[in-house]
Amino acid sequence: MYSAPENTLEIEVRDPRTQEFGRKMYTDYEIVCRTNIPAFRVRYSSVRRRYSDFEAFRDILERESQRVNIPPLPGKVFSGSRFSDEVIEQRREGLERFLQIVAGHPLLQTGSKVLCAFLQDPSWSASNY
Repeated sequence: MYSAPENTLEIEVRDPRTQEFGRKMYTDYEIVCRTNIPAFRVRYSSVRRRYSDFEAFRDILERESQRVNIPPLPGKVFSGSRFSDEVIEQRREGLERFLQIVAGHPLLQTGSKVLCAFLQDPSWSASNY
């Protein structure tokens, strides 16, 4: 009687992990993508990205598609509290919202060279774009 929805796209940003290398620290996030949209190469993927990856991705999207208004990322935090659970969770929510808007845009799904790679390619690098 009811058929499955034609196109599904679920994007989740989860499992933030703060990494420490000497005196440098950063937090990366797992991006889980479930979809049946033909533009995406695989139906299920999981990759890890850090905030600087999101910044580079957004810059590439802006250059690549002038016809689409790319939403802002959650703001940078410069204080010592940037690794607090509360700040990390707020950023995670903002990054998830950003990706859901961007990935759900039909022009970006079909016209972006970087969208699917950022969401699904474990070896994604901004230097390739």
